[in-house]
Amino acid sequence: MAKLWGGRFEKATDKLLEQFNASIGFDWRMYAADIKGSIAYAHALEKVNILTVDEVTAIVNGLNAVLEEFDAGTFAFLPSDEDIHTAIERRLSELIGEVAGKLHTGRSRNDQVATDMRLYLLSQIPVLHEHLKGVQRAIVDKAEVHLDVIMPGYTHMQPAQPILFSHWLMSFFWMLQRDVDRLNDLTRRVSVMPLGGAALAGNTFGIDRAALAADLGFLQTSENSLDSVPDRDFVAETLFWAALLQTHLSRLSEDLIIYATAEFGFVELDDAYSTGSSIMPQKKNPDSLELVRGKTGRLVGNLVALLTMLKGLPSSYDKDLQEDKEPLFDTLDTLELELPVLAGVISTLRINAGRMASALRDDLLATELADYLVRQGMPFRQGHHIVGQVVRVALEKNCGLRDLSIADYHAISPHFGDDVHDVLDFRRAIEQRDVPGGTATKAVQVQIKRAKELLAF
Repeated sequence: MAKLWGGRFEKATDKLLEQFNASIGFDWRMYAADIKGSIAYAHALEKVNILTVDEVTAIVNGLNAVLEEFDAGTFAFLPSDEDIHTAIERRLSELIGEVAGKLHTGRSRNDQVATDMRLYLLSQIPVLHEHLKGVQRAIVDKAEVHLDVIMPGYTHMQPAQPILFSHWLMSFFWMLQRDVDRLNDLTRRVSVMPLGGAALAGNTFGIDRAALAADLGFLQTSENSLDSVPDRDFVAETLFWAALLQTHLSRLSEDLIIYATAEFGFVELDDAYSTGSSIMPQKKNPDSLELVRGKTGRLVGNLVALLTMLKGLPSSYDKDLQEDKEPLFDTLDTLELELPVLAGVISTLRINAGRMASALRDDLLATELADYLVRQGMPFRQGHHIVGQVVRVALEKNCGLRDLSIADYHAISPHFGDDVHDVLDFRRAIEQRDVPGGTATKAVQVQIKRAKELLAF
């Protein structure tokens, strides 16, 4: 079949260049978006008397027939199909004849592909939403079941203060909720229709772009054709959103990988989400989580690849922009497979409350001693210094803070009363932090309640 653009050329395209130039190997997945856009555009051409009612009927019926072939997996690609747009137009011509050639009136592949990408992404965003909610639901359910379990909290990977396991787990819910919020905000900027921008200067037949946008479900039309045709900000923003989401997922995976080690033993992954070793029969490896962690570099790389491609482009469309699709598709494919896996990991995770309890050390309660001195009227900085001395004495005696005698405390500071041991209690330390966002049981219950309300929408 002759190239759509081949009229001014005398020589055929070099075979290697045809392979290098073609995008059909990956942009085929936009077939439904391309057909949807073409059907709406046919109706827009009818309104400005470029197409008759009968011609629109033939085009729409033909496009629906092509859609059925794609859906059934029977569409036959030809070597001449450069991309999904030419493949569909070629097949439409085979089905309905020359009238198919009228569909491209006033439209360029430049505004066509930009529209298709936005439509495709808008169709994928609800899928991403649902998968994200699946992970969030798993987090909330697991946190609620293990609400009262106490574990060490860490900073710098060193034991810091006692917290509830549910509080630790819910921290990732709120990370993901920010990702949900960003995705909602991003959707507005994806939902801008470039169709009607043509190659770069705009449509010459006066199509009603507002009506066309409404037919296609876009929230608005683009403001400037020269800007909108090559605009891939929405792709870059999607890839940034995904890279940040993946960073959050990697942090969750890293914690769980550490907590699943024999040295910690806080959690155990279900067999369904673990693998073994080809040489060591005893091994149970957290490969599911390691892959989540590992794919972070891939998604960050997709973002960097796109930004690097965009940074040197002159105005309007350039063929470099064909490189926008594979990073986007790869990122979407990764998330749509990975998120359900992670939801399964969390929902089947076994929690070892006993190991968490055995990891609680007295020095996790050092801040409780400082706060005790503050309640005696001492400035916190002074109290912090005094408690540092208490910790040093306990280290010298090779004992815990609770093992020091009242005399030991009195020798360090007369501000320690006979009730000092009362504050050296892990449950008390947790319940003292009953502020919004704190680790106290009631505060975590408030978090869980709020999370369930958000998930209900």
